Amino acid sequence: MGGTAVVVGGGIGGLAAALGLRRIGWEVRVVERAAVPADAGAGISLHANGLRALDAVGVGTAARAAARPQYTGGTRTPAGRWLSRMDGTLLERELGAPIVGIPRAVLHGLLRAALPAECLLVGATVHTLDLSAPDRVGVPVGDDVLEADLVVAADGVHSRLRGLLFPDHPGPVYAGSTVLRAITEDPFEVPTDFELTWGAGAEFGHILFTDGRAEWHAVLNAPPGVRHSDPIGVLRDRFRDWHDQIPALLAATRPEAVLHHDIHELVTPLPAFTAGRVALLGDAAHAMTPHLGQGACQALEDAATLAAALAAEPSVDAALVRYDTERRPRAQSVARAARRAGRVGQQLSHPLAVALRNTGLRLAPSRVTTRAILRHADWTPPSLLEQG
Repeated sequence: MGGTAVVVGGGIGGLAAALGLRRIGWEVRVVERAAVPADAGAGISLHANGLRALDAVGVGTAARAAARPQYTGGTRTPAGRWLSRMDGTLLERELGAPIVGIPRAVLHGLLRAALPAECLLVGATVHTLDLSAPDRVGVPVGDDVLEADLVVAADGVHSRLRGLLFPDHPGPVYAGSTVLRAITEDPFEVPTDFELTWGAGAEFGHILFTDGRAEWHAVLNAPPGVRHSDPIGVLRDRFRDWHDQIPALLAATRPEAVLHHDIHELVTPLPAFTAGRVALLGDAAHAMTPHLGQGACQALEDAATLAAALAAEPSVDAALVRYDTERRPRAQSVARAARRAGRVGQQLSHPLAVALRNTGLRLAPSRVTTRAILRHADWTPPSLLEQG
């Protein structure tokens, strides 16, 4: 079954969806409101499920070559004491792939480069959809209307299309935390591939890239909408008593490189990931907190699953039923788990609760941490090539 699709949103999930659809023989246009490629961002970690989804849409090999495996690291206290260690070698043995770190801009560039240039329509905003026909969707773009058998709504956490399709849904809410992140200007000497440091109502973490630079992030309990004229100075003050690696990472960063975003999530789950001939994908469908590092991985799972369903089923309608059935329970379960992880991790602020959490982490066998990662990362995509 072939067809025509319009993907609204040119982020990681939207581009992966376009690649998956093209791989099964569909004609695809990606409509992105930004006039220039969305290469802003710091870094992300990809678990085995995200890498397998990238394999399914055809860019897994390139992504692995550009990413740095995370074999060493774990979670520490502000004083630098280890609470738990990560065994990346064990994860690789269990899943066939370690967790990897990659600059968001690099991954986005790989996805974009795998699409023909004529597939991308940038600097255009989709405000509405024409849903009057049962088997076609009209997508007004400027003075033109793109006709499609399927629209993929991949327009992010504040999705305009989600609001159009589910007008009674309350939409995203502030999760109680804000995140500042950046990449160091030059290679940075640090002994671990990945670390988190947990304090009271705050987390500081880093991942390393293949070029030796480090991405760091600081997640803080804070009111929404607060911004700082000197974010590096604010973070130096906030983390002044934390172990030496943290101020060193801040000192290695250009102030203008710091990005600051409030974290929003869909606390109220959507009743469906589809509406008519529209499929919601990524943050538009299941925006979650970053506390499991699964946001991008779940969007990539969406992309691979949608393409596989369209390749396997006899009609678009049947494929969308299958997509919703396969993706909604899993993605919403991961979102709930991420919320819980934040509440017992970064967001925990009462001194007694923090002390109890730290004691529990120190006493827990390493296999407990490994099992927690495996629970979400152990996912295998349907095969597009066998079904297409």
